[in-house]
Amino acid sequence: MKKNTSTLSTALINHLEQDRQSLVSWYLQNRRTLPWRQSRDPYRIWISEVMLQQTTVAAVVPYYEKMLARFPTVHDLARATEAEVFEMWAGLGYYSRARNLHKAAQTLSQQGFPQKADALIQLPGFGPYTSRAVASLAFNEHVGVLDGNVIRVLSRFYGLKIAWWNNKEKQQLQEISDRLADTSQNADVNQALMELGATVCTPKKTLCLMCPWKNNCIALKKDLINELPLSKPKDQHQVWLWTITPEIKNRHIRLLPNDQTPFLKKMLFPAGKAQQLKEKPKKFDLRHSVTKYDIYLQVKPTQARSSNKDLYKLSEIKKINPTSLMTKILKFLDKSSKLKE
Repeated sequence: MKKNTSTLSTALINHLEQDRQSLVSWYLQNRRTLPWRQSRDPYRIWISEVMLQQTTVAAVVPYYEKMLARFPTVHDLARATEAEVFEMWAGLGYYSRARNLHKAAQTLSQQGFPQKADALIQLPGFGPYTSRAVASLAFNEHVGVLDGNVIRVLSRFYGLKIAWWNNKEKQQLQEISDRLADTSQNADVNQALMELGATVCTPKKTLCLMCPWKNNCIALKKDLINELPLSKPKDQHQVWLWTITPEIKNRHIRLLPNDQTPFLKKMLFPAGKAQQLKEKPKKFDLRHSVTKYDIYLQVKPTQARSSNKDLYKLSEIKKINPTSLMTKILKFLDKSSKLKE
């Protein structure tokens, strides 16, 4: 997983050792006590890293503890049904993460955890960051991590005005992270970078006086804290009209894997058709937002077919599809008295 460091300047490389030591010393004195830091078990580390994607530490802790209580080992998670995993995940959002977690657990239960990032990245849901984090924190592989916190810290400290969202520019940051982690203290280095970004070098209201790197931080010296890292261009919002036709029969509802939209893919929803629009539709029953998608729903209940195929009990829906959108749909149907049919 090591990368060619030819793009790094000699001056930068010469200071990495000093930067590393001051960072680790700060971390060992100031790190937060978090449940996933109490073990080098790759399963526990992996669960925490997946949960922490696009979610705050404060929000993750109770979910992490609940998940491990229900599925204490990777074998327990592998034996679970997808609905059981969704039930434990409900409220965290981004349900594709839970689905990939379940799929990867089934492989890991049979084959064990690979100890190298290059092998881990072949598993469902293991991107560059997650594979490197597990390899480093659990197996001591000398690879650096690169998440939003690390991107911000390195961009500011080294004064890098680069388009970090593009692969070529991002590689420069990855090389720096790899160099910093090329040490027996690699796990501490990686956690220190993330900790610094989460608690001190935050997006706004930075606590520069508490930073172990304040004396050599280029952004601080040049008054660039509010300019770095550069802002990623926002994705253009898309407007979608999704017309669903719920079939309800004896307190059951027919659900199918969603293949109509680029969001909430494969989640179970009533059958329907979706189309992207240029502007907000004039008529709709429900409105919902998922990341860059503005979703407008038209709900048109229909007569249930005689077949019992794909029918699910209304009482079980929150387990198999705990999304807030599905909750809105059920509430709408309940108010319209359609659920009594």
